[in-house]
Amino acid sequence: MPRTKKYVFNGIDGETGQYLLPPTSPDEIAALARGEELDRILGPYLKEVSLLMDKPHLGLPEGVDPRKVEQAGWAIVFHVDETDGVKKALEPLIERRRNSSGGKDGVRILDYRGGESHRDWLERHGTSMGSVDPKKVPYYLLVIGNPAKIPFLFTNLLGVEYAVGRLHFEAVGEYERYVRSLIAYETGSLVPSQKEVVFFATRHPGDRATRLSADLLARLLAGMPLPGSSPLPTVSVAEMAGFKTQCYFGKDALKAKLADVLRSEKGHQPAFLFTATHGVGFKKGHPAQREEQGAILCQDWPGLGHIGRDHYSAASDIPAEARVHGLISFHFACYSGGTPQHDRFIHVPGTPPPEIAQQPFLAALPQALLIHPNGGALACVGHVDRAWAYSFLGPVVGPQLLPFQNTISRILSGLPVGHAVKDFHEKYSVLSTSLSAHLEDIGYGRKVKDEILSESWIERNDAEGYIVLGDPAAHLRVDAMSIS
Repeated sequence: MPRTKKYVFNGIDGETGQYLLPPTSPDEIAALARGEELDRILGPYLKEVSLLMDKPHLGLPEGVDPRKVEQAGWAIVFHVDETDGVKKALEPLIERRRNSSGGKDGVRILDYRGGESHRDWLERHGTSMGSVDPKKVPYYLLVIGNPAKIPFLFTNLLGVEYAVGRLHFEAVGEYERYVRSLIAYETGSLVPSQKEVVFFATRHPGDRATRLSADLLARLLAGMPLPGSSPLPTVSVAEMAGFKTQCYFGKDALKAKLADVLRSEKGHQPAFLFTATHGVGFKKGHPAQREEQGAILCQDWPGLGHIGRDHYSAASDIPAEARVHGLISFHFACYSGGTPQHDRFIHVPGTPPPEIAQQPFLAALPQALLIHPNGGALACVGHVDRAWAYSFLGPVVGPQLLPFQNTISRILSGLPVGHAVKDFHEKYSVLSTSLSAHLEDIGYGRKVKDEILSESWIERNDAEGYIVLGDPAAHLRVDAMSIS
């Protein structure tokens, strides 16, 4: 009897040490996909945008280079109820962007009203979906505030056409710290980091999820041969950009080693950190959820059924003496960017999805990196909700690394981080179009195989989840860096 295919999820339960979600069959996922309402407005829009992505200016007016903030424009977006204290804390960054753009014309302060869709928001500000006009809504958008007030979906959909970053801190002083750190990096005479990229990837015995992310993502990005294979002449994405590569894989990807990377010797800290691991998750209401959801599960973890606080790195594990000023990090792990309120993946079709958390929130680990007292990271790229191998592994054709390679290459070349991640948003629009076509076929009574529908639905949801925490205009000062 043939064995039924099962999808393996990323993520380990912080209480039980088991998978956050059990392996799931295509028919179970397909049932969820079939229950999704076909959006007659969003579907055609995403199809149109996916065509614009192939053009040099991504739908911007001719002559506007999306890679140049001074041309594409920059705006900060506040909820209408945002406090004066938070707005005041961001004023130095607004002024910095005005000075960098040659005046106030390229910089705007925009508001968001509760419950607005991204379509309504664009129209209220004088533009529409599929038409990027920097004089009305600039290309680079820094969204400020709690995702309970400004939803993840709003910024996810904005990210299809715009370079979007998010910030939310509990205290006004934390906003002030991030702004001071970013401006100090951009204006300082010396750059604190060097041309070095660190890859950190766990590979746990008997665990398919980390075997895939270590072997078919991190190792390939680092230009290393697969375990047991013949070495081939390859060059890492870092070396192609003139950066040194440092790797910690499998048995070397320990919690203590990650702490050592973060506390690198002054003047020798890496400019970019890429981690590929399980993310730790907790059930709604658990006292550790807010501070430890999305924490990096390290190689110290002994395997399924076991979990301890010494097995993963959370925000509180970032060393006090860490040197992360000027760092950009990318964390491939579930919840590494944030946690939604509702579970989109596993619920009974036809019923409201259950709550994962009491309210949505940004992950504490990248937030802590952004505001470290010794100088914070410039930006962190993470994932909202669960991360899947479909981010880098096609269901038929094998490893598909181009979005990761392009993102890292752009970051290491000094492009703004919000623009660097555009391939993930492009992938989301293309996959959404594909899923819409499948759902339309089903509506017309045509048959779509469970496996095809489930994989299309998983890929789309996964691509939607990538998020930039920090100013999307932040970038590495590559020309001022050295390589040791």
